[in-house]
Amino acid sequence: MSDITSVVARLRSTFRTGSTKPTVWRKQQLVALRALFTDNRESIADALFADLRKPRPEAYAAEVDFPIREIDHTLAELDRWLAPTELAADALAGLPEGTTAGTFYEPLGTVLVIAPWNYPVQLSLVPVAGALAAGNTVLLKPSELAPATSALMARLVPRYLDPDAVAVVEGGVPETTELLAERFDHIFYTGNGTVGRIVMRAAAEHLTPVTLELGGKSPVFVDRDVDLSVVATRLAEAKFRNAGQTCVAPDYVLTDPATARELEVALAEAVESMFGDDPRHSDAYGRIVNARHFDRVAALLDSGTLALGGRTDRDDLYIAPTVLSGVKPDAAVMQEEIFGPVLPVVEVAGLDEAIAFINDRDKPLALYGFTESETTRVRLASETSSGGLGFGLPMAHLRVPDLPFGGVGESGLGSYHGPHSIATFSHRRARLDVPLT
Repeated sequence: MSDITSVVARLRSTFRTGSTKPTVWRKQQLVALRALFTDNRESIADALFADLRKPRPEAYAAEVDFPIREIDHTLAELDRWLAPTELAADALAGLPEGTTAGTFYEPLGTVLVIAPWNYPVQLSLVPVAGALAAGNTVLLKPSELAPATSALMARLVPRYLDPDAVAVVEGGVPETTELLAERFDHIFYTGNGTVGRIVMRAAAEHLTPVTLELGGKSPVFVDRDVDLSVVATRLAEAKFRNAGQTCVAPDYVLTDPATARELEVALAEAVESMFGDDPRHSDAYGRIVNARHFDRVAALLDSGTLALGGRTDRDDLYIAPTVLSGVKPDAAVMQEEIFGPVLPVVEVAGLDEAIAFINDRDKPLALYGFTESETTRVRLASETSSGGLGFGLPMAHLRVPDLPFGGVGESGLGSYHGPHSIATFSHRRARLDVPLT
């Protein structure tokens, strides 16, 4: 029996004891997980800097404070989320008098969480929190592309969480392949569509349900006659955070030619305000995760005219915040998710052409709009499809814990956060009680 097989067997054995099902155990694990974050705030920031040169304020906000808020919200609402439902008596017409019916949540069993490298703490432990809140045992596979963070997770998780119910397996493709050969009761994967397909094929062998948190090219529509200084500031903050390595980062802008010219000027001002004259020397600006991803993103820089940025240093894994103007739909930068600090501006005649442009492509993980028009908001909501839809502030929908976070089509399958994590990691079971007399 391999080490991985024995770890999975141990987790399954723990689940069969029923020890993870009581709400008190679930809350104890969430409280302990919260302590992991509060006790190790600086160690987490150090690991993220080592892996991604992630600025400490970004590390605190996204990878410590965000999970703590999610845990606090779950602790406050868990009893309500888990409460059984009961059907009204008139829904049971035709059944004997005294019949009752309803639903209740039961945990699925043993969950595999395969985490990515771009937010390697948040996107490891927020799914783990949801799986524990639902009463499961969990095996976490951190990303080998963030080795310092992976090692930290492997060290801290057994120290804070029930080691018979939660395990961490480090490694790369061989370990992931071995994990996917095991039978789990749910697999939660965050990453790209190529690996997502591998995960789904492996899960099909055991008829294991999956959640696939993928990505895609999240568009931004900028309407005429909006305050472009506000738009540029909010757009730059969302796009260039974590050096653009965010699955819901704005991927490209759609706007009319006149607005495009003004927006490009405003974006340059916003970037200078955020990072100074030379972002390379800014403590607020991160780096690309490794040389392979650097080469991939750097190769996209000639896809349009440089309106801003374009400087690179492979030895430092540095790519400046970059805006490309005059980008054509068939340009290389428009063929795949950028996942880096490059923002193409694609010119369209107006809303009709923007909607057609979006609908001609895969459904994105998020769609953003900057507009003062309610008609435009309604049309973007009703005539397009995306995992999430946000107006006025890109990526803000992640901050609302009761909103489902997930994709559709190529951008993912399933959702989580708040009560949606309970639904994802549970089976909603029907119950009918009919009197014998």
